[in-house]
Amino acid sequence: MARRERVMRMSVELPLWRALAGYRVLTMLYAVGLFATAHDRFPRPWIAVAYYCVLCVWTLATLPRVANAASCTKRFLAVDLALAVTGILLTPLADAQARIADDGPTLPSIWTAGSVLAFALKGGWRWAALASTPVAVANLIERGSPARDTVPNVILVWVASIAIGYVVEVARASERTLARALEIEAATRERERLARDIHDSVLQVLAMVQRRGAVIGGEAAELGRLAGEQEVALRTLVSGGLVPVSRVSQDAAEGAVVRMVDEVDEADEADRSDEDGGERDRSGHVDLRSLLARWAGSRVSLAEPGAPVLLPPAVAREMAAAVGAALDNVRRHAGQDARAWILIEDEPECVFVTVRDDGPGIPEGRLAQAEGEGRLGVAQSIKGRLRDIGGTADLVSVPGQGTEVELKVPRNPKKAKAESR
Repeated sequence: MARRERVMRMSVELPLWRALAGYRVLTMLYAVGLFATAHDRFPRPWIAVAYYCVLCVWTLATLPRVANAASCTKRFLAVDLALAVTGILLTPLADAQARIADDGPTLPSIWTAGSVLAFALKGGWRWAALASTPVAVANLIERGSPARDTVPNVILVWVASIAIGYVVEVARASERTLARALEIEAATRERERLARDIHDSVLQVLAMVQRRGAVIGGEAAELGRLAGEQEVALRTLVSGGLVPVSRVSQDAAEGAVVRMVDEVDEADEADRSDEDGGERDRSGHVDLRSLLARWAGSRVSLAEPGAPVLLPPAVAREMAAAVGAALDNVRRHAGQDARAWILIEDEPECVFVTVRDDGPGIPEGRLAQAEGEGRLGVAQSIKGRLRDIGGTADLVSVPGQGTEVELKVPRNPKKAKAESR
């Protein structure tokens, strides 16, 4: 069944750009308000009025420019910083020297910090340090001399802008790392899913051809040998496939981009549960008993509760497939005459399915050896399936006393998977 590709975009910078846009508008209104409350003390108020007209038009017209890093070009940053510096240098022409000496605000006031912060968000701490320098020089020129309050303010702007620029750089690096991790996780999960499907079909057929060919002999033996070689090659491929490189957006405005295989939607789950023969209730849940009933036979006993054991379709399907893989292992390793027992336990929080056999058991260390050789029957077809649906699979085997596989899945798999992470 086809699976959709889902595109996930991550950007920790977008909230910062939105905050910067709001900051520029609010500080523009603040600067205009300061002037409106003291305009009668300005010897040349028309200079301030002309500057504030330009400042208001520029701030409102360039809001799209500070929406993201891609729109905030170097040319815009240069003009924006020049407007802030010009306002600082025009302050002595518009305001009285007594007010300036008495710590009066400059014409742009704290709006100037918005220009410096735009540099920090765009290029990091180096750009922030570069933009802070002309602002510091303009403030010293406006005051006429390094006053006691001017130097701390200049240093504060420097330190704050550089710190914010550094935080932005760290956030970008973390974003790329997270994108890479999610890409690897998605690729690994898809590879494990393919490995399970291949193990349940192609690999088992190749192994059977190899065994039968060796028994028959002649040309069939050669065919079995070739099938064995292909089985080894295919096991190596599915157990150590390549992980694609992460896709990081070239547009800084979009942030990091991760392409993941989307989960199957509910309609597909329902259709597939019908194909599996499971009985569904009105909510769309499947009775696990009906899916496991197919395995019951002369040598497989099924013990089940009297009431339906309802699970989401995908969970029930994977649970049934894991039980089928466990029974395949019984037939393959314990022989056709081995007996097996399936026990279904329906608890309030979890559903347990136990598969037990009377075979010779598994020698100690055999599972780890098989996984190292690329034989993924237990690692993927059983444990991998349960892990993907938020459950667990425990295997207990004592040589000479058979093997017991306990499968456990919670009632709310999504919640369980979230808590496990």
